[in-house]
Amino acid sequence: MTTHREDPRVSRSRALILDAASEVFLARGHQGATVDQVAEVAGVAKRTIYNVFGDKDALFRATILRSIQVADRFSASLAADVRDVADPVAELPGIGVRLAHSVLTGPVLPLRRLLVMESGAFPDLAAEYRDRAPEAVLRALADLFAQLDARRHLRAEDPALTAEHFAFLVMGADLDRGMFAPQHLTTREIEERALAGVDAFLRAYAAPATPSRRRTSTRSH
Repeated sequence: MTTHREDPRVSRSRALILDAASEVFLARGHQGATVDQVAEVAGVAKRTIYNVFGDKDALFRATILRSIQVADRFSASLAADVRDVADPVAELPGIGVRLAHSVLTGPVLPLRRLLVMESGAFPDLAAEYRDRAPEAVLRALADLFAQLDARRHLRAEDPALTAEHFAFLVMGADLDRGMFAPQHLTTREIEERALAGVDAFLRAYAAPATPSRRRTSTRSH
């Protein structure tokens, strides 16, 4: 059985067009964007866009679906990483910083604003993004916290709720602000706020100390 391979020239044109479409849709929204604007930014003929994608709605869908695929890869990577967590005190800060950076920088926040704005016209895309991006991350975190609870490294009687608390403490307030207006947090600010959130999380969910795990509190005199 032979596998059909797309012409490399078409693949290059598709990538250029999707990059340009993402820029134009994020700047102008679905209604305000035009195929002419996308063609100009991509440096291709308008007819090329119609040949590859069909129409503006199909181009918008393809642009969002590509972003969802990127979110899929991040969620899968996060799920793989959290499966190996053995020491939450040592390892959760890094996971929290990584999560905050992935959401608060780059195109994620503008994409979310765009999807909310266009959710009436594309409810299926909004639902698919939510399931395959933020909800997938929460499911991965919930699985992690269930495992850590079973090993008595954390108290997480409700792992799904625990995951929500972790995500909000790490970057929820900044995500909420970013849904209304662009945020201009520095890398250091994002990291500091994420680490503070993880610290608060660990204080709330730390497992009761056992004799084998309790730090030595007495000093020799």
